[in-house]
Amino acid sequence: MTEVNDEVVMLLKELVQRVQQLEKVAYDNDNVLMKSGFVVTNSPTPTMNNKIASSFSMDDVSSMSFDDMAKIIKKAEGSR
Repeated sequence: MTEVNDEVVMLLKELVQRVQQLEKVAYDNDNVLMKSGFVVTNSPTPTMNNKIASSFSMDDVSSMSFDDMAKIIKKAEGSR
């Protein structure tokens, strides 16, 4: 079992290293993609403006039964 864990750790380290190399290349100021504007360091923050989703909070959802959740989903599907 420790061999599997060691292999997973080595794989994760290799993946992290490759992602760091890709980030370095992508965000390099001399990169053609960066100069053309395809890669940006500051992007807009997505927002969700959904009236159905805003009608109840996550605390309400955590205390619901599955039947209550199914009713909400059916109601949302019907409002399309």
